[in-house]
Amino acid sequence: MSFEPNIERARFNMIEQQIRPWDVLDPAVLELLATVRREDFVPPAYRALAFVDTEVPLPVADGAREFMLAPKVEARLLQELSVARHETVLEIGAGSGFMAALLAHKGRQVISLEIRPELAKMAAANLARAAVHGATVRHQDGAAGLPGEGPFDVILLSGSVAAVPPALMAQLKVGGRLVAIVGQLPVMRAVRVLRTDEHSYASVDLFDTVAPRLHGFDEPNRFLF
Repeated sequence: MSFEPNIERARFNMIEQQIRPWDVLDPAVLELLATVRREDFVPPAYRALAFVDTEVPLPVADGAREFMLAPKVEARLLQELSVARHETVLEIGAGSGFMAALLAHKGRQVISLEIRPELAKMAAANLARAAVHGATVRHQDGAAGLPGEGPFDVILLSGSVAAVPPALMAQLKVGGRLVAIVGQLPVMRAVRVLRTDEHSYASVDLFDTVAPRLHGFDEPNRFLF
């Protein structure tokens, strides 16, 4: 018995009931979400959650909480980046590799940095199995980016941070943009940073959301009284 029609119905419902209502209307983004098989990037134990409006747990050895972002958040971030075919993308936090797959279909080259070795291995395997070309995963702390290989047209932080490190913004080309989810629970906000010239940046608030923390980024000092 084949369950493929049910999968395609679930994918359609995800797009029409979760993603479009979140102001994701770019036809190219919607087409990608309809064709790149999200279920192939979800751990087998959680495949039933592949199209559900929730974060999907990712297995890590130390029991830490790591997740795929919810589908509507992934879609909105992809739309806000507006990646062009000639552009090079740096992703911080590979997770399961799904965002890298989406980015690779839009850009020229994607380098995804993942600090957790088991997730780096999973993401690379998922991308290879899906025959995604133009995306590579490296087991590496992404907090400092890749200063020796930039500058990049696009930088995406696939998780939340307390603040965007200046070292990452410095790796943008002039005209390049960085998107991240910034803040502390319960208030976080997706932000796009545009490098306007060699010394200046312009930041725009995009939408309110919450997302799991990226591992390896500094938290602000908390003072006890």
